[in-house]
Amino acid sequence: MRNPHSNGNLPKLDDGRESNGYGDGVILGLDGGATSTVCVCVPFFPYGDRFPEPIPILARAVAGCTNRNSVGETAAKDSLEQVISEALVQSGSDKSHVRGVCLGVSGVNHPSDQEMVESWIRGMFPSHVKVYVQNDAIVALASGTMGKLHGCVLIAGTGCIAYGFDEDGREARASGAGPILGDWGSGYGISAQALTAVIRAHDGRGPETMLTSTILKALGLSSPDELIGWTYADPSWARIAALVPQVVTCAEAGDEISDKILVDAADDLALSVKAVVQRLGLCGKDGTASFPVVMVGGVLNANMKWDIGKEVSKRINKHFPGAQTIIPKVEPAVGAALLAMNFLAVKNDVS
Repeated sequence: MRNPHSNGNLPKLDDGRESNGYGDGVILGLDGGATSTVCVCVPFFPYGDRFPEPIPILARAVAGCTNRNSVGETAAKDSLEQVISEALVQSGSDKSHVRGVCLGVSGVNHPSDQEMVESWIRGMFPSHVKVYVQNDAIVALASGTMGKLHGCVLIAGTGCIAYGFDEDGREARASGAGPILGDWGSGYGISAQALTAVIRAHDGRGPETMLTSTILKALGLSSPDELIGWTYADPSWARIAALVPQVVTCAEAGDEISDKILVDAADDLALSVKAVVQRLGLCGKDGTASFPVVMVGGVLNANMKWDIGKEVSKRINKHFPGAQTIIPKVEPAVGAALLAMNFLAVKNDVS
């Protein structure tokens, strides 16, 4: 079925290919997080510093997790192929219309990871299509800077990571190693600590907490003992992280255990940003230089009374008064598409 936002039949380009009605072909931008994967198809605009507002979205498709560390290589590859194919079908385009593809995928932390994902995608497209593979944090940064790689991004959703670039292209990261290795500011980290607090209270190893009744009610369980079976029946990160709203609700109601979990999470997230900013010198020699901090993810943008994002911003500005926190106007998948256009613009300028 043709996407209702596309522009009808595609006119022919000079080389016999078709155009989307906006310009010379289309760009695919993809954001693959720990929970789901989004792919958007947008028109190609050849001037990387001039984009229309709003960005025209010809198609938007959603698939499952594409982090191979979470779901395995086969499932990750299948989801990538599915979401790309669906976006193309929705937009009324085919692979020959595509100028570039930029994929931001969680779990891409090393050149070998990039090479693997690129090999999966390369075979889907003609040789003229440029394929760029990045960590999902990089395209999240681009969503707040309109495709420019400068400043720091903090993602806190199911997982968390801070990533940044200085004006010379140097990059640095903090966190993002997964919950086992200490991403306690993530949705998974917050929820795992809450579940632990319930078990500790039930055992008599910790204080009573409102989390017990609230989480049991949310899950339809009658006893903390049942949490053990519930947790290990499917210990996927996203399933655990979905309990964050219950933790926030309890904190808002005055539960001290819940409040401490959130305070510690805010401290940890701000510390990740601090580490990146200091390593790159984004704050300048005197610590007051201006730079963007892009805030992305459901933990930071939950819009609840106990506002984790606001608390993190306070901590960042305490350390770096020049930090400008940004809530992106476009989603990370669109940031990936803008990044691809900027990459193509730079390549064209060089050639």
